[in-house]
Amino acid sequence: MNSIICLKEKREVMIKYFKYYFIVLNLLGFLCMYIDKEKAKANKWRIKENTLLLIALLGGSIGSYVGMKIFRHKTKHFKFKYGIPFIILIQLCIFLYMSKL
Repeated sequence: MNSIICLKEKREVMIKYFKYYFIVLNLLGFLCMYIDKEKAKANKWRIKENTLLLIALLGGSIGSYVGMKIFRHKTKHFKFKYGIPFIILIQLCIFLYMSKL
């Protein structure tokens, strides 16, 4: 009985940390889209596209997508226009699968 309670508590702690992880990554994705847009307007050094995609892939896809739409940034690039929504879809499927376990 104690082991079941212990596993349940560990799961709750893990879920708590995953929430923080995804909040931070989505804020980072959103912020990176803003920073890259501002640097593009000023003709300055930019954040690499692969870095922006990596942030989305690691869990910041929704923040990246919202940043794309709000700042009108990377919306015409094929790999962002279709890649970010695809990443969101895959992450949603993984989340739904994991929530059933």
